[in-house]
Amino acid sequence: MQKIISYPLSVLAYVLFFLVLCIFHPVQYVCFNLFGYKAHKKSVDILNYFLLRILWATFSTAKIEMKAELPEGKPLIFVANHQGLYDIIGMGWFLRKYHPKYVSKVELGKGIPSVSYNLNHGGSVLIDRKDPKQALPALKKMAEYLEANNRSTVIFPEGTRSKNGKPRSFASNGLKILCKYAPNALVVPVSINDSWKVFRYGNFPLGVGNHLTFTVHAPIEIKGTDFNTLFEQTENAVVGDIRY
Repeated sequence: MQKIISYPLSVLAYVLFFLVLCIFHPVQYVCFNLFGYKAHKKSVDILNYFLLRILWATFSTAKIEMKAELPEGKPLIFVANHQGLYDIIGMGWFLRKYHPKYVSKVELGKGIPSVSYNLNHGGSVLIDRKDPKQALPALKKMAEYLEANNRSTVIFPEGTRSKNGKPRSFASNGLKILCKYAPNALVVPVSINDSWKVFRYGNFPLGVGNHLTFTVHAPIEIKGTDFNTLFEQTENAVVGDIRY
């Protein structure tokens, strides 16, 4: 019954989603080219707000739970599990005051209204997962950007999303490079729950009545912490709060 109800709601959600992306693509262009970074950042914040609110069309909600205060004006590396598209949208909105940037796959850098423009002009980096040699300098560039501007990045060490909520093993290489070249940053574990349920049936129809939760854990100092210890603490914090 729930799946049957989701069909018309999903059509509405997809229409709204595409409409918002198309509207904000030229808005981002104008903000970036005429008014600079701050205006562009504001336009992306508003974009994420509306994209997140589209969940209401499927009777779904999203919230953030802060288990610790995070400092502003300091580089942050958010490390999260990956369950779906709304991971990025939710973190973009809920963590907006920390200026989150993304380590994203290169395929998203072309052809997607609003999304591709933001990834190419908003401070994120695109990596080719088939070419590890290209990924290393891109991650180094991101780390140096964080250090220079006291902003944040989001990395999903699983590499690909979980389709049933069960976390995959974390890969350490990306985080290790970020820590090496952004030694003044803090690593912040984030546990994402029930984002996968939005796409529980695949791309269509969408799941209905879901309650997405983003739980932000206490930050971990890079300086003075052995990387293997830091990595283990981070993965344990993320995975320990995932419900599946």
